Amino acid sequence: MLEDFLNAIVNFKRNKIRTFLSLLGIIIGVASVIIIMSIGESSTVKIQDSFGSSGLDMVSISQGFMRRRRDAVQIDFNETFRDDLFAGVRGIKKVWYKNNSSITLSYGDTSASSNASAIETDYLQAYGLTLESGNYFSVTDNVMGSQKIILGSEIASSLFPNGDAVGKQVLLVTGKVTFSFLVCGVLKEQTSTMENTTTGCFVPRGFYSKKIVPNPSASTVMVQAVSKERAVELVDELSEYCTQLTGTEGSVNVTSMQSFIKQMSEMTGTLSMMLSAIAAISLLVGGIGIMNIMIVTVTERRQEIGIRKALGASPAVIRQQFLVESASITLMGGAAGIVLGIALSFAVEFVRSLSYVVSWKSCIIAFVFSVFVGIFFGLSPASRAAKLDPVEALSGE
Repeated sequence: MLEDFLNAIVNFKRNKIRTFLSLLGIIIGVASVIIIMSIGESSTVKIQDSFGSSGLDMVSISQGFMRRRRDAVQIDFNETFRDDLFAGVRGIKKVWYKNNSSITLSYGDTSASSNASAIETDYLQAYGLTLESGNYFSVTDNVMGSQKIILGSEIASSLFPNGDAVGKQVLLVTGKVTFSFLVCGVLKEQTSTMENTTTGCFVPRGFYSKKIVPNPSASTVMVQAVSKERAVELVDELSEYCTQLTGTEGSVNVTSMQSFIKQMSEMTGTLSMMLSAIAAISLLVGGIGIMNIMIVTVTERRQEIGIRKALGASPAVIRQQFLVESASITLMGGAAGIVLGIALSFAVEFVRSLSYVVSWKSCIIAFVFSVFVGIFFGLSPASRAAKLDPVEALSGE
């Protein structure tokens, strides 16, 4: 077989233009598959990066659209519901309650609108949000309802351009009531879709329940799963659990970043596979071109085939010779296509300013498929060569 491969290389050198044209279809097909799948995987990584690493184990529960119906049963997010969740759904690490309110913050002559989240102790740490400066809320702050506030990075910069927000007093206006708050921390800007670390702010939920709404039900329930993988499963399980409580579908909205990332990744992957399948058609076209070239090659080398058969070469040996030659074309084309595909993928990702991810899986699949195409489309010409009668081949008939 090695001898057949070396002979194939010699034959390729004799017909450089023909060989190049045969390779071109395979190179384009392999490169197209690699480019599309590499861009798809890079886009998936970009999606994951855009969500960050914070809160991937969190699942959010809020009142659903069905609450507008008069006959709809609304879930009261109180302590009983919290206890029932632990008892009724497995895989829950902790349950956090939140309330949200639109507010206006001011310091001196500067003011800014924001959304304040009233949170429980250690929620920010559990969510994975870090502070640029200052301290988190303590248990005492929540129990006593301390008037402390943690600002998002952007709103802190707006109110305190010099970056000295911690320790200052700001005025918080909600409705027609004004409160004075001590800035105890400033959040570091982080990528997160479920918590606003730039223009949002956070206050102890104890303050909200003592000064704003006595003993309020939560507007949002944040369920922390035991793992990121479990968070995806909890979305469906919590929706089903709440539906059983109310007897009405859509009574709550249950979302998680992890499940959203998974859905987006699956969509990107499916689209990449569809486009790759279309790109692979060019491999089949290239295979047809190889078959045509091999048929011409067999015709041109009839005398060579006749001499080899006269010297005792069996039909199997002749068949192998031309199959190896056909597979060699696609093998070289596949290798060149991989190099071209990776180079062009890198160029595209560089232009798009995305993190580059080489889809090694697509490289292997495209390469193996290209070799298979060479063998498949070379089989007919090889069989034709193997069946030639040596006398007819030598006579040129």
